[in-house]
Amino acid sequence: MSFSHEVREEIAKSIIDRDRQFACLYGILLYSRIFTEEQIVLQSESPVFARLVPMLFRVVFRAELHPDVRAISRGADQSLVSYTISDPQQRQRICDTYHIHPQRREVRLSNLVNNSLGAFLAGVFFSCGSMMDPNKEYHLEFNTPSPLLCADLQKLLRSIGVQGKHIQRKHMDVLYLKDSEHIEDTLTYMGAQQCTIALMNIKIRKDMRNKANRVRNCDEANINKVVSAAIRQTQDIQRIVQCGQWENLSLDLQELAQLRLENPELSLKELGELLSVPIGRSGVNHRFQKIAAIAKELKQRAAQGE
Repeated sequence: MSFSHEVREEIAKSIIDRDRQFACLYGILLYSRIFTEEQIVLQSESPVFARLVPMLFRVVFRAELHPDVRAISRGADQSLVSYTISDPQQRQRICDTYHIHPQRREVRLSNLVNNSLGAFLAGVFFSCGSMMDPNKEYHLEFNTPSPLLCADLQKLLRSIGVQGKHIQRKHMDVLYLKDSEHIEDTLTYMGAQQCTIALMNIKIRKDMRNKANRVRNCDEANINKVVSAAIRQTQDIQRIVQCGQWENLSLDLQELAQLRLENPELSLKELGELLSVPIGRSGVNHRFQKIAAIAKELKQRAAQGE
């Protein structure tokens, strides 16, 4: 079961009184892809949508309006349920009830009474919304049928503190959310509180995994840094020994060099703690810089044939 399906299941259960049912059907009708003077078509692959729409028509229009129902097979156990209203009188009844003008569809707030905005947004989601699996990506979007309806939806979401971004995709005006907190607020407002909690739990787990990965990557980077430095320091010391210059090193440099040869895995801090007179990391690094300078000079002399 997809996360988007779970959202639909939960918000459908929250559409329980007539005001919310009226507002939900308004959202479905207004944001349907096909709403013309010739016909109104409501389509979805969602089984929740298939159960919800007939119930909403019965509540809002009693027995006076009966959409034609058709199931279109798409293979692989998928089917598209289509509700079509072609009768002119029935279409006019819908337009009169919701004050919808087919040539210029726009949101009329007068249709949304008694805090039914959440149910209206739920209807919009049923009609043109989708939700990605939050385990993969935080993404909720509405494929709206016109620029005006997209702008109206953007304003409504902004009124509840949610910022949606608008793009055009395949001649459709898409309003999408990628901020997880804005998605949580939208789900909660539509009536999907349990899905909001599930999303928050997923986010917590993902954050914990990301932090663990960052710590592991940081540890690996530090280990690689220590190993690279140890290899470079060992090569410098070996060059000094091969050139017969070991005895010319000061006693403190000899002691540190011997510790490095015997302990190639230790960090600078750990080497400093093993010295006869312990010193800090910066002091150890300063001594290795002296050793590196001596080794570099010896290398230059060898290159010049001295």
